[in-house]
Amino acid sequence: MPAAERVSLGLATMWQLLQSLLLLASCLRSAAAFPKGCYPSEEEGLKTFRCSNAQLTEVPRDIPNDTNKLYLDSNRIPFLPRDAFRDLPLLLELDLSHNAIAGVESGAFRGLAEHLHSLDLSSNRLVSVSKDTFSNLKAKVNLSNNPWLCDCRLQELIRTVDLVAGSSSGIVCGSSTQEEHVGKAFLQVIADTDFCNVYKRTTDIAMLVTMFGWFTMVISYLVYYVRQNQEDARRHLEYLKSLPSKQRRSEESSTISTVV
Repeated sequence: MPAAERVSLGLATMWQLLQSLLLLASCLRSAAAFPKGCYPSEEEGLKTFRCSNAQLTEVPRDIPNDTNKLYLDSNRIPFLPRDAFRDLPLLLELDLSHNAIAGVESGAFRGLAEHLHSLDLSSNRLVSVSKDTFSNLKAKVNLSNNPWLCDCRLQELIRTVDLVAGSSSGIVCGSSTQEEHVGKAFLQVIADTDFCNVYKRTTDIAMLVTMFGWFTMVISYLVYYVRQNQEDARRHLEYLKSLPSKQRRSEESSTISTVV
């Protein structure tokens, strides 16, 4: 082989080797930015970011913003703060199941309404969540296997979200104002009990009791006031009778005009 060809071949090999090293360094640098146990991939043409069983205690901050599917299941995340996913405008699926989530701040899913079509919050520690948390979301939501407090707030929440088919039977009363509801499926309970009407009736009764109390106090004061004035007038008249006739007539006139 001529020397020129050998030099050309050597340069080409060195260039390929340099490209490989640069690519490897780029991959290592990207991997180092992700939390341990998290990695990006591509599944069925969708960009996926998996952090399943990575012992996370919060939502990672360095998730690629072109992610379509995000798996944060089987971790130890206790809370979802406001704007937790605001930098993920192309997110289609979000799996937060099997965590320790007990609180979700209003606005936690802000920015996801446009594309998100699947949200899994099953098997967490949710007891009560405001219906505003899921406002404007069009996603199918899984809320099963949480220790829910069965009350008006949960009733309003269930009316707001679009539940995953078949998941409603997994929404069970972990606690309730009525002991007989504990352990029962929420949809079974509200077939016989309207928590929001019960709350409204209780509020109305409390308001009526308060109004009656005030009314009683006003009437009592008026009765006391009238009786007190009558007693004072009677005593004054008795006093006037004991006075000489001329002075008595003068003061009687003054007393009568005052009473009138």
